[in-house]
Order: sequence, then structure tokens, then C-alpha cells
Amino acid sequence: MDDFFTPVSTTYRNGREEATQVEPRQSTSKINSVSTTVTTLEEAIESLKNQPDYDALTATLRYLCDKSELLAGRPSPQTAAVTHLLVAEITPNYWALLLESSSSASSSNGSVSKESDAGLLIRCVRNVTGLNAILAHINSLLAELHQRRKDVLPQDIHLHLQIFLDLTAAVLRGPGSIREMWTASVNEIPDAALRKTQAQTLNSLIASSRVLSVVSEAATAIGLDKIKTETRFITDGAEYTSWIAANITAWAKKASEKSEVQACYDIFQRALSLGYQNVLVNLLIENLLLQNDPEPAIFMQVCFHQPAAFKKTMQIVLDYLAHKFLNSITLQDPANNKTVSAVAGIIHLLIKDDLVRKSFIVSWCTASSGAGLGAGIGIRRAVLSALATDNDAITSVLEKSLSQFGDQLYIKHTAILQQQVHTQILLLSAGYVSRLSPIRLTMIVKSGAYMRTISNRIASTQERARMFGMVVGEALSTLVDKGKNKLDFHMEEMETAEIQSLKTLISISDTVGPFTDLLLPIQSVESVISIALPQNPTAKLRRKPAPRSSTASNLPKAIIEEIDSSEDEDDNDGLVPYAKGSDPEDSDDDAELVQRNKLKPPVYVRDLISYFRDVENYDKQKLALQTAPILVRRKANYGTEVQAHAEELAGILVGLQDKFELDGFGEMQLQGMIALIVAQPKLMAPWFARTFFEGDYSLSQRTAVLIAVGLASREVAGFDTGSFTSAANFPSKQLPEKIQQLYIDAKNKGQPPPADGKTLKALPPNAIESISLALTTEFLAPVAARAADAATGPDVLKLRYNGPRAAASC
Repeated sequence: MDDFFTPVSTTYRNGREEATQVEPRQSTSKINSVSTTVTTLEEAIESLKNQPDYDALTATLRYLCDKSELLAGRPSPQTAAVTHLLVAEITPNYWALLLESSSSASSSNGSVSKESDAGLLIRCVRNVTGLNAILAHINSLLAELHQRRKDVLPQDIHLHLQIFLDLTAAVLRGPGSIREMWTASVNEIPDAALRKTQAQTLNSLIASSRVLSVVSEAATAIGLDKIKTETRFITDGAEYTSWIAANITAWAKKASEKSEVQACYDIFQRALSLGYQNVLVNLLIENLLLQNDPEPAIFMQVCFHQPAAFKKTMQIVLDYLAHKFLNSITLQDPANNKTVSAVAGIIHLLIKDDLVRKSFIVSWCTASSGAGLGAGIGIRRAVLSALATDNDAITSVLEKSLSQFGDQLYIKHTAILQQQVHTQILLLSAGYVSRLSPIRLTMIVKSGAYMRTISNRIASTQERARMFGMVVGEALSTLVDKGKNKLDFHMEEMETAEIQSLKTLISISDTVGPFTDLLLPIQSVESVISIALPQNPTAKLRRKPAPRSSTASNLPKAIIEEIDSSEDEDDNDGLVPYAKGSDPEDSDDDAELVQRNKLKPPVYVRDLISYFRDVENYDKQKLALQTAPILVRRKANYGTEVQAHAEELAGILVGLQDKFELDGFGEMQLQGMIALIVAQPKLMAPWFARTFFEGDYSLSQRTAVLIAVGLASREVAGFDTGSFTSAANFPSKQLPEKIQQLYIDAKNKGQPPPADGKTLKALPPNAIESISLALTTEFLAPVAARAADAATGPDVLKLRYNGPRAAASC
């Protein structure tokens, strides 16, 4: 009976193999036959579920963008399903292809055009739901990376993380992206409560470090050196904060409703917690206050909305103005300075007619931490000049400064540099009060509190503290007393240049002027904003071999200059000619032969197999060879797509013939086989081993299989898989220097390589001992232990002595 079932079993197995080979073609035709016309949201969901081809995908994306109200507004299960499919299914397969197709449709600011194919996908996910889904998918990939076994390579997850980092950067890129997300996710919702919830979610995503923390973890997992330059702004805190500042600036200038200004402030308030407060506020100062056509009202609406934010922001503003404009002003420059007046104009504009802001400036002047400690005297002159417009404010500064100046604990324990700063504040404010209200200054100087202040200073044991007291006493006496009544200590120490400069502070009277002289040129502001606006991610795809030739087309054509023909040769020496045939599409001389409808690379393994099977199509063969390694690696553990087609694809790669004499055919074929083994090592390593020994292939094909198995084994084991084609990477170059020198000497003398004994002598002294010890520990020690155990007799007779009681029991 067994003999009758043998041929039936063989026939059934062959039929099953044929069925598995035909099945991909049938499914391909079925999927490709789906209509590319989408009219409803349900049809869009169905199209995205069924692995659409490129035309069907672009048609669906265009429908979703044209009907943007379907994705905007109140979240629903349908919008969530569309977003999930776009992020989890479409992006991993089509992102690189969409970017390549959009390379010629980029806008002037370096971002992808909204009407391009990649721009359609970006517009569909540029909302709270889309950004949330992207970050959630990145988190899921990171969780899978942490839970993956050590024997499974994480290369496929790294490829997916790179794709989603690029998508995140593309969604956020540009000075208007935050406003677009707010409009799509918040402004279209009629319900006030839901609108507030969506706004808070957007703020937590953008300005509460959620995006920054998630993408930074992903970038660290795959390596910062593998992140594209145009994507790194979302992984660096300073550049990410600069991007937020650029968005707030652009949005605040265009805000037409109160709700938009409130949204700008909410994002600004949250962004202060990112840890880059100075970067954020400095960019807003430059873009809203110091740019041509400044917008101080917008700056105050965004930054001074609440007192808590005002104090923090105003402190940064004062530090910025001091270091930007006033560091060059010293005590020896008592003349009226235009820069000081311009800075005073900015400060006066920011605190004008607001008691809370003025009280903060007064406390800044008299705070124990020092008024601009570490900065030059210019910032103190500007602040007091702005306060001098209010008699009560400048008098309050003087009274608080005198009270602090004579405190004994302050004199004994405060740093001298800090006391020097407060002395400057006291002398400057006394000069302004003497000009505004002389009677008030006279009453202060003649009071008993002032006399105790000077007495406490003169009684100090610290020389510098005592000198400051004498300087204040003599300077204020000069303002109040006349003739012989002026206080003069008649000491040589009071005649130095520094002391005389301090005394002249009472005569300085800076005015509050316009700050037009401080405005930055437009180019400077754009260069600051450009930190947050990276270059086009597809710029590398469109780069020409000879970029200098493109500058000639940018020259003004209206200018005509005659040049002597004898100098033409010399002038043309620095010009690089445009490389002929650099554009693959224009390689044919006949315009009728140029192929404008370029073939799209396959994004599914079944399509890749169909490309390989079309052996008469040059473009498909080339695209399949170029796409196979990265496609297989990216989908190694992404479902069962690679596992289901691995053996079929491996058989195609091994038996593939170079019919069209492609450049680098052997290397691309080898990389495809290596990718298969690395993606599915348990399944494909035995298959390639059987193929090498049992397969009916030529010697070159067997050699390729053997090389693929060897290199894939190194990669799976975690060793360096770099190319050995260069001399620096050749294995002999990685030997110790002594051994390398032996080979070099033998080569120079024309002798054969050194024998093993001579080579081993050049190894480090303990290398052989370490190898012997490791072999003994791993192999010989267990064998010796078992032999010794067997020599002692049966286990029943083996007794262990544990004391008298154990012996008695025996």
C-alpha cells in the first residue's frame, strides 16, 4: 500500500509549489484592478487597506486633501482609521518613493511643495491626530526594539525609525506648520470644550518636550550620525526651540483673532519649560522688536500676558540688550551715548504705564543678586534712564539703594563686585533725583538714616566697602552742599581714576530715544530663522554634478558687459562645464526616445518578484536589483511578507542572469542575498547551505552563494560588515602592528610571508596563554572533572564526612 501513495505525494507537493508561484500574480492583478477614483471617506479607507499602487494612493491622498474638512474638526473613528492607515501602512512603504517623485516640486524655502505627492501625505497628517499617531508609532517601534531578543538584528526597526523621523521633520518643517496644525485641529471645532482640549493636546505635543523626547530617544537608538542633516532640528533642543520661535513669530504677525494670540502665548509659555529660555526669547526679540517694522505690541501680547512670564522674559530681555549692545560702554565714558538712549527707548516702551512692570524694574535695580551683575554699566544707565521718566519710580530706587547700602550684614557678607554694582545704581539714581526733585534729595541726605549709612560704611573693616561709603558721601554732598560745606575726606586713595569715574556718575543724564539704530537688517533676521528651517530633504536627489553652472542663470540679464575676446580663455578657466548626460532622463539624443513616465520602485515583496520575473524589461530588472536589499531589510520583521516569499525570492536571486550587463550587477545581487539571510536567518541560512551543496548551479553562482553566507554570518554575529575592497579595510591591515611589519619586511625583501611560528612570536605575550586558558576552561575542565569523578568509584559508595554525628550514622 505504501508504494501506491508515493507518486501521489510527489505530485501533490509539486502542485502546491506551482500554486504558491501563481498566487502572487493573481493577487497582484486583483489589487491593481481596484479603481483609483475615490468619492467617499469609506472608499478612501478601503483603498488604503488593500495595498494600493502608486496611482491609487495619490488619488486617495488628493481626495483627502481636497476634502480636508473630513479630517479636520471633531475626531471620529473614521478619521482615526484613515490616520492609522496613513502612518502605519502607507508611510513605511511609500515615503521614500513619494519623496523621490516630489524632488522636482519643492518650494523656494526648501520644504516640499504642498501639491507634490509627498506634500499630499504631509498635509493629511499635519494635525493633532496625525502627529499623535506618528509619535505613538515611534514609541511602539522603540518598545519593540527594547524587547527584541539579542539574536535578532534591529536593522529593520532602525530603517523604520529613520523613515518616521524624516516624516516628523517634514510635518513640522516651516514657519507656519504650528498654525496649520492649530487651524486643522482646533479652529474647525464648534464645541468650545473640545476645542480647548485639542488646543491643550497640541501644546503638550509641540511645546512640552513630548516630540523632542520621543524623537531624541529614537535618534539615539539608531545613532545620531545616521540622521539626515535636515532632520536633526527635531532632535536638538536649541534648534527645536528656534523652530518654535520662528513659528510663533510668523503666527503672531498674521493673527487676526484673539484666540490665535492666546494660542501663541500658550505655546510660548509651555516652550519656556524646554530648558532653552534664552534661545526662545532672544529670537522673539530679534524677530519682533529689532527687525525692520518692529512689532512691540505683538511682542508684549505674546511674552507679557501674565506677570510670571513677564518677570522671566524681562530678565532675559535685559541680559540680551546688555550683551548685544552695551558691553563696550565703561565707566570712563560718561558722555551721552546714542546706544544707551536707544536701549532705554526699548525698555521704556516695554514698561510704559504699567505699575507691575515698573515695580519689577525697581526690584531688579535693588535686588540682592545685583542689577546686571557681570555686565557693563551701560545696561544700568539704560534702565535708570527709562525709570527717570517717572519721578516716584526713580526716587524709590534711590531710597531702597540707600537702605541696602548701609545695612551692616550687607556690608559684611555681600561680595565686593555686587556692592560695586549697587554703588553705581545709587549714584546714577541720585543724579536723576537731584535734577528732577532737588528738595527730595536734600531731605534724604540730611536725614539720620543717611548719616548712619555713611557711618556704617566708614566703620567697615573691608577697604573696598569703606571706599564705596566715602565715594557716596562725597558725591551726594556735592549735589546738596555748596562751598566749604562739601564733604571731602582728603585721602590719596580717593584720587584714583576709578574713584573719580564713580563720582562722575551723578552727572550722567541719558535720554530716552528711538531705537531705530538698533534694528537688525533683514538678512540677519532671516539667518536666525533659518536655523529652524532646514534645507529641502530632497536637495541631494536634485543636486547636479557641476553646481557652479547654475549660478550663471541667476545673473541679471539686463546687464551687458563687453569683454575682450583675448581674455575669454583666462576667464573661463574657473568655470566648470555642465556634465554631459548627468540627467538620466535626458541621456538619449533623440527627444522621442526620452522616457518621461519613470517606473516606480516596488514597495511590496510581491511587486519585487514580479519585477524580477519580467526578464525582458531593463528598467524593472535594474530597479528590482537596486530596491531588493533595502526592501527586504525594512520588511524583515514587518508582518510575514518577507517570510512568505523568502524562498521564491532567493531562488530568483541565485539564478538571475546579467542579461543587460548592468553596472554593479554582482554586488547588487550579492547584497540582495545577504539581506535575505539576515532578515530570516533560521529559514534562509539552511536553504542557502542546501543550495550550495545540492543545487544545480554554475561555479560562479555557487561562489556568490558562499560569499553571501559568509558575509551574512558576520553581520548576524555582529561583526563589522564593511567592504574589504580598500587597502585600509583589508583583513591583514587589521592585524597587530608587529605582524604587519613582518609582512611588509618580507614583501620588501621579496620573500614569502612569515611562517606561523614567527607570526605567533609577534603576538602579545599573553595572547597564546589567554587562548589556552579559555580552551581549557570551556572544553578540558569538564572532561577532567568527569574523569576524576569516574575514577573514585560508584556514586553509591561516595560518602561525605560531616562530623562525628554523620560518621556514627554511617
